[in-house]
Amino acid sequence: MSDDDKVNTGHNIENKELIKNARKPVGELGHQILDRMNKSHENMAQWGVSHFDIEEDDLILDIGCGGGRNLERFATQIITGKVIGIDYSEVSVEKSSKLNSEAISEGKVEVIQGSVSEMPFEDNTFDIITGFETIYFWPDFINDLKEVNRVLKKGGLVFFCNEAVYREGKMEKYDDLVELLDMKIYSEDVLKESLEKTGFNDFKAYLEEENDWICITARKS
Repeated sequence: MSDDDKVNTGHNIENKELIKNARKPVGELGHQILDRMNKSHENMAQWGVSHFDIEEDDLILDIGCGGGRNLERFATQIITGKVIGIDYSEVSVEKSSKLNSEAISEGKVEVIQGSVSEMPFEDNTFDIITGFETIYFWPDFINDLKEVNRVLKKGGLVFFCNEAVYREGKMEKYDDLVELLDMKIYSEDVLKESLEKTGFNDFKAYLEEENDWICITARKS
């Protein structure tokens, strides 16, 4: 258990309200959780992005862009390309936009409010689509993956990175979090089956055993 999670009884309710904002940040607690996630997810994100390459002209979509740290990361790796972040939280859009204000003014980054279930993009738009710590909360995973497939170019890369992976008989430690956030933690097998069912191939999974992290990549068929 991290120091952040060690709260005394008097602060349990406040802490729960803060953690709830991990699903959809709102208000001041939303700002707080996004600041916290930008820092606490950094090691996982650095590990995850080491498993794929970005070209200088890539058009990249980050779904559930949160506090905008990954938009900032990708923007440093493109020259003629562009990075777009989408999030259904108004606070996340505000936070991501503020962090990336310079890149936005340069036309390298754009942040919009919207849902993964119905994205305002043309078919076959993006070279790379990423999701960090977000697929737990997608309302209809299969249909949402079909929407991802729609806006991804043929042969384009989809990448997801999570701090939790489903393992049979080892999920008790996540029970409280799953109940609090109404989240779904997927196994490697379910991720593979779901992606193949929705038009992706070349599935690869990478596990970081010490921290129980998982990242996966696949390509649009």
